[in-house]
Amino acid sequence: MISKVLVANRGEIARRIFRTCQSMGISTVAVYSDPDAGEPHMREADEAVLLPGTSPAETYLNIEAIIAAAKETRADAVHPGYGFLAENSNFARDVRAAGLTWIGPSPASIEMMGSKLQAKELMDEAGVPTLRSVSLSGLSAVGSTAMSIGYPVLVKASAGGGGKGMRIVDNPDDLIDAIQSARREARSAFGDDTLFLEKYIESPRHIEIQVLGDARGNVISLYERECSIQRRHQKIIEEAPSPGISEETREEMGKAAVRAARAVEYVGAGTVEFLYRDGDFYFLEMNTRLQVEHTVTEMITGLDLVRLQIEIANGGEIPRAAPPFRGHAIEARLYAEDPVNDFLPVTGRFDRFSIPDLKGLRVDAGIEDGSVVSVHYDPMIAKVIARGRSRKTAAALLASALRQAHIHGSTTNRALLVRILEHPEFLKGETDTHFLQRHDPAELGRPLLDLPSERLAAVAAAVSDQAFAREQSGVLSTIPSGWRNMRSRPQQRTYRSGQETYEVQYSLSDPSFTAEGVGEVTVLEATPDSVRLLVDGDEHEFSVARYGVDRHVDSQIGPAHLTEVPRFPTQEHEEAAGSLHAPMPGKVIRVDAVRGTTVNEGSVLVVMEAMKMEHTLRAPHPGTVTQVLCAPGDQVEANTVLVVVDDT
Repeated sequence: MISKVLVANRGEIARRIFRTCQSMGISTVAVYSDPDAGEPHMREADEAVLLPGTSPAETYLNIEAIIAAAKETRADAVHPGYGFLAENSNFARDVRAAGLTWIGPSPASIEMMGSKLQAKELMDEAGVPTLRSVSLSGLSAVGSTAMSIGYPVLVKASAGGGGKGMRIVDNPDDLIDAIQSARREARSAFGDDTLFLEKYIESPRHIEIQVLGDARGNVISLYERECSIQRRHQKIIEEAPSPGISEETREEMGKAAVRAARAVEYVGAGTVEFLYRDGDFYFLEMNTRLQVEHTVTEMITGLDLVRLQIEIANGGEIPRAAPPFRGHAIEARLYAEDPVNDFLPVTGRFDRFSIPDLKGLRVDAGIEDGSVVSVHYDPMIAKVIARGRSRKTAAALLASALRQAHIHGSTTNRALLVRILEHPEFLKGETDTHFLQRHDPAELGRPLLDLPSERLAAVAAAVSDQAFAREQSGVLSTIPSGWRNMRSRPQQRTYRSGQETYEVQYSLSDPSFTAEGVGEVTVLEATPDSVRLLVDGDEHEFSVARYGVDRHVDSQIGPAHLTEVPRFPTQEHEEAAGSLHAPMPGKVIRVDAVRGTTVNEGSVLVVMEAMKMEHTLRAPHPGTVTQVLCAPGDQVEANTVLVVVDDT
């Protein structure tokens, strides 16, 4: 029987697996890279082993080092989590060869479903509907093949998942660039650059079925999850059950998923993914691992899928039938990324990370106060899951929890998630994979507070800052702030949020004052950490946290992130007009810019790699390249000037 599990992963999923292991009395072992030293998953395990290095190849993809760590700690089983080596058949085989228990399906099953092309052939034989696809390996007539499939086509990596190595191509002119980019990304993410072309279906629903199988040949379906809200082909909101399929379709898809699992003699927890549109569904792929969104299935069935994985690996038998599901569950993935800026991943420290502890809410987080999101790994920081008696109540609970959360640090997609959950189209269940094409992510991702509310938050910040200044004062600290023996001009503080600047004038020698754009304000209570204000008869409470010049103001209506503008600003460094900056720390992998050449607006100048994704930097306007300040292979910091384009 399994007594000690090494989790070959990091962050949120490692912590998730540790929780179940500890509840079962099973000892745990973490592995961690240099950037992850001190992070929660490393500290919460019973033992932790350093995998020296920073890149995935050196650490979480290093099979030899992980197995050596298992032997060193005398672990008797390995759980791969998701991502990294979770669907690597060689890893599963090597784990077993080392005398360890592999908590997952057989290497043969992983191998059969690991190649999406081979998986499609197997599904055809099993009677599961599939889409037409063609391998690009050795294919010379790429253009004519794409034309025969019919545009738009999808260029897709045969290995891996998570949206890596995928490109939608709408016309022949973009095909070759899309193939080259997808190939590089797939090679970097999975170590396998095999690609294929597939017919792209416009605006389908993405529906997946959770399956369980045991060594006795039993296979069951645990219902579906809807995962249609996506960006970059990667899910950000998932729910169970789906609001868009009938009971009859649910049953048909469940049976098809069971046939798919039986076709590869599947043992363990897995997911069969389908595209669904107008009553028809097509096999997409099978993930031979635990899914990120397994939580919503757990919330509606009451099952612990990690516990079931361990019991199956111990030779246990699965339930003969799925329990009836109850209520509705929705998961939102919190990412350190900027939806307003094309979902650009954002690195940095989180000084505070706190989600309200509410009934029906579950938080699976990879970070906590003080955690740092590095450039080396995926930017997902947490999953927040809500369950309600109805879909509407689950959505309302989840949106409210995200609004009230204290998230102080790097930019996140929190506002985008809240606005999706509150969107009329989402609430009607009218979701598909093109939701974020119909609704501008930059608009959905703008700050949650409107201008009057953000202005009020600036007033709260000013009052709190004044209380902080009085507390820190070494002299005359008992005299009211701004006191004069005759009426004088009010005190003033200035804050900036994005493009908005808020000038707050106040006089705390009198607890009531008029704030521009806000109204009559009375200070009921003011400390460095919290403020209560009465505004035109309505009471408002705020918590205020300060980190240097940054102010995070939280309240029931939502968060505000303000930057204090210094009273005596320093002169800023001038740089050449037309400078193109690195949007984040990363590696330069391609430089197309050549000094002295003329470029058009949108021309590709530099391609960077960061957080397991490629990022293309384009000319901001027509002009001439006057400086090229980087080369392939360079590691650059955020805001480094890479290229200068003169528009004169």
